[in-house]
Amino acid sequence: MNTKIITDSTSDLPQSIADKLGITIIPLYVLFGKETYRDRIDISEDGFYKRLIEGPIHPTTSQPSPQDFIKVYDELSKGANGIISIHISSKLSGTCSSAWQAAKNSFACPVEVIDSSSVSMGLGLIAIAAATLANNGESFETVITKTRQMIEKIHVWALFDTLKYLALGGRIGKAQALMGSMLNIKPVLAVKNGEMTPVTKARNREKGMTLLNGFVEKLGPVDDLAVMYTTTKDEADAFAEHLKNTTGNKDLKVARLGPALGVHAGPGTIGVAARVPL
Repeated sequence: MNTKIITDSTSDLPQSIADKLGITIIPLYVLFGKETYRDRIDISEDGFYKRLIEGPIHPTTSQPSPQDFIKVYDELSKGANGIISIHISSKLSGTCSSAWQAAKNSFACPVEVIDSSSVSMGLGLIAIAAATLANNGESFETVITKTRQMIEKIHVWALFDTLKYLALGGRIGKAQALMGSMLNIKPVLAVKNGEMTPVTKARNREKGMTLLNGFVEKLGPVDDLAVMYTTTKDEADAFAEHLKNTTGNKDLKVARLGPALGVHAGPGTIGVAARVPL
């Protein structure tokens, strides 16, 4: 019996990594009008982005219900000494709220819900590190403590091709100030204090990629690194290879933003997530 790690589909954690580490992923929901899909289960990334770009209906998202969490907690608790449930920033989604409500119920083991204050592979890197600690035999309490300490060691930046989808999805937040000057400008946003926050603007995509690279360089040594993208796989793969060479991080992950985040990011978004040493 060991500590079980749960995250949600906004982590964009590749399924192969989740399977290898024993991480359970709870899907959010994506809605096209009255049609509801479980993120990455009922709708693929390719199918989603095609509908997002070409379809007449702009999709919305919904967090998992408390009952969704209760079902998973109940099942996993029977073979665990504890469950740590790590989720997207509570400032960006109601997912943590559903998890907290569910955790109030009684299960066969204790359940700890952690607000990552992050998103995409920022969240994913925390889940990976937590699962690695658990699989190495660290105690439930130790995994909780170290996971919470990791939150402030996570950095996420994203280059957006447009802020249109962030605005349509109602997640524009502090980036609203950029909307009036976005003609032919590529915004770079970062996750800070659990929110998407404007960092700078690039005159074109090439300069935007240079900025992302510069952010990583300034971090110095990192424990883990990931490149995320929505629709530009070749660009993401090339950027990942570049970062492997410049940082020496040969275990760098490449992850695609799934439908739940793609609703807000839109086509052409690319980003990087890093976890620096504690």
